[in-house]
Amino acid sequence: MSSVPPNDLPPAPTAAPMAAPAAASVGAPAVGPAAAPAPPASAPGRGGAVTLLLGAVAAAALVSSGMLWQKLSAIQEQLARQSADSGAQAIEARTMARQAEELVRETAARLSVAEARVSEVALQRSQLEELMQSLSRSRDENLVVDIESAIRLAQQQAQLTGSLEPLVAALKSANQRIERAAQPRLAPVQRAIGRDLDRLTRATVTDTAGLLARLDDLVRQVDELPVLNAVAQAAATRRLAATPAPTNTPPLNQGDLAWWQAALQRSWEVVRDEARGLVRVSRIDQPEAILLAPEQTFFLRENLKLKLLNARLGVLARQFESARADLAAANAALNKYFDPASRRTQNAASTLQTAQASMKAAEQPRLDETLSALATAAAGR
Repeated sequence: MSSVPPNDLPPAPTAAPMAAPAAASVGAPAVGPAAAPAPPASAPGRGGAVTLLLGAVAAAALVSSGMLWQKLSAIQEQLARQSADSGAQAIEARTMARQAEELVRETAARLSVAEARVSEVALQRSQLEELMQSLSRSRDENLVVDIESAIRLAQQQAQLTGSLEPLVAALKSANQRIERAAQPRLAPVQRAIGRDLDRLTRATVTDTAGLLARLDDLVRQVDELPVLNAVAQAAATRRLAATPAPTNTPPLNQGDLAWWQAALQRSWEVVRDEARGLVRVSRIDQPEAILLAPEQTFFLRENLKLKLLNARLGVLARQFESARADLAAANAALNKYFDPASRRTQNAASTLQTAQASMKAAEQPRLDETLSALATAAAGR
């Protein structure tokens, strides 16, 4: 690589002509302003000096040419090395450029694949979000539909039973389900449910279950009620109706009497009670009750039962006016045909009066606000 091409080397024979001007240029200061003509060759002394001078100049020129040659050779070698290094660097740069180009292509391919995957993931994410929103909407819609159906069923049960407990239970269950769902769009429904619950807790309606229990108890007691024209009266009833004995007469101590005297006294009391039962003097305000035949007593009791059962059916059908009329007719029959001095009759009359007082025609509160909020939530507004 340090070899010099033959075209760059100067030819050797041309060194002397080049040296002459150099010598002339070197020795120019010693010569005058104008070049003097050469002395004639006849002078041998001056010719030798000139020859020596020319030889010295030629030697100097040769030395300088050699130095220049060496320097030029060094420069050529340096240039050759730099050219070789530049070629190697260019080859390396081309290799690196090809590698970089391949890397760019690979990176571009990977980037395109990554972009495709990112777009696919974005599409899947959008589809998943739409699916989640659809599921959330469907879940909310199902929840709203379930709550509405439960409330309507509770309304029907409350109308049949006459109690507000089914409505209260349904509203509390709906409130708990909405709290577990934690959906902001159902907040108006929850507020409407809270207001309806407050209105239900303040409302008062007829205790249908207690009223029906009282009527059933009255139906069972009808067969045991004594009628007004019954001849055989209980001893306890007669004693209560009779006038008490005067307190100034001290009671007889049967322990002080003989056995035959005590037996005679007991026999006398029995005969006296029987004699009093043979003849009764009383005031008759309703002759039809006294003239009631024993065969008609059965129909009287059955008629009273039918009136009570009709009142019970009227309570179940929420027809309180008809039930009040039946209870009034039953109360009139009880006061007209049955013994008012009997304790059973008095208990039946008090129970009947309690049933009449507890019967109210109060209308059940409606849940229009809750149903309206549920309809709005189901419509998605």
